[in-house]
Amino acid sequence: MANTASAKKAARRNERRTAVNRSRRSRMRTFVRKIEEALAAGDKSAATEAFKTAEPELMKAAQKGIIHKNTAARKVSRLAKAVKALGA
Repeated sequence: MANTASAKKAARRNERRTAVNRSRRSRMRTFVRKIEEALAAGDKSAATEAFKTAEPELMKAAQKGIIHKNTAARKVSRLAKAVKALGA
């Protein structure tokens, strides 16, 4: 347990940041799940629309430090490849 005033303040700040980060991570995963559901259904137009909304969301998560930038780039790349393959 935190003993000093600064440690108590840091603990409070960590709780607030954790809540924000959890929300952002959940939001990002929701957008990715929408693409995956559209891909599973074989719906090209829905997958394309979902990708257009999810890509900025992934990059924003990387910018905010929720995920690493290379992880975001890799996810975007793989999703784009899957959406493109659906049309072929």
